[in-house]
Amino acid sequence: MASIKSLGFIAQLRSDASNHVIRYRNGRIRQSGRGLVFWFRPETASIAELPMDDREMALFVKGRSQDFQSVAIQGTLTWRIVDPELLAARVDFSLGLLTGSFKSEPIQRIETRLAGLVNQAALQYLAQNPVRALLDAGPEPLRNQLEAALATDPALNEIGIAVTAVRLTNLAPSSELERALQTPTFEALQQKADQATFERRAMAVEKERGIAENELANKTELARREMLLITQEAENARNRATGVAEAQQVEAAAEAERIRTVESAQAEAEQARMTIYRDLPPSVMLGLAARELAGKLDKIEHLNVTPDLLATVLGEFRRDKPTLTAS
Repeated sequence: MASIKSLGFIAQLRSDASNHVIRYRNGRIRQSGRGLVFWFRPETASIAELPMDDREMALFVKGRSQDFQSVAIQGTLTWRIVDPELLAARVDFSLGLLTGSFKSEPIQRIETRLAGLVNQAALQYLAQNPVRALLDAGPEPLRNQLEAALATDPALNEIGIAVTAVRLTNLAPSSELERALQTPTFEALQQKADQATFERRAMAVEKERGIAENELANKTELARREMLLITQEAENARNRATGVAEAQQVEAAAEAERIRTVESAQAEAEQARMTIYRDLPPSVMLGLAARELAGKLDKIEHLNVTPDLLATVLGEFRRDKPTLTAS
């Protein structure tokens, strides 16, 4: 805003370069321009100050679609003054010469007029389309239509205002309708998520089955190898046992053969001895027996000779004596 310094009957105004100042005297324009600095007499002057920078205002429009569904629109609108003298003639931008502030609220009046034009164009657009078409198209078609309508509106051209940009950030139905519209999409997404979860679980089960099969195959292979090892060890044990048995059999056969040979030799020797003994006379036999006895006397502690035994021996010697002599 402009700065006004009062010095009694005279005052000085100093304005910024972004503001256009118009000084009137007697209903006529005496000075007009940006960033002016001048002296004036408060009792004879009327001063208007208009902001020349771009101004932004918030937009909020709530209307109904062709199928009677509530739709809300949010965004911003940018406008600026293109003809300050024309606007100052239509809207009061007069300053209080003591305070340097606006006497009224010209910016609010302009934005109210702009809001009315936007609401009219937006409601007309909403009423021409069903809510599904509006949501599918998005805010871009409405933005284009608002820019075209405001650019050619004679009410703005007549007061020296121009709309430079319209930005819509949201075009949405009511919360109840939005939830209803989201339900099919949500269900479809949920089904896809469930399908993905099912496929992931199926894949995990398949992997677990493969792992279990591999473990079973490994266990089976280990069991087979263990069985082969046990069979081989049993075969080796049988072979060792068979070898030991065969060796024992060979040794036993050899021992038996040795025993048979010895026994046979002993039997033959005994038979030969008996043959010799059979042809000897009794007296010779008695002599041999006496010699055998004499060889073992050191082992005999007592010997009893009865008269009967002695008589029998002497009788045998007497019977054999003529025979031995004759020969």
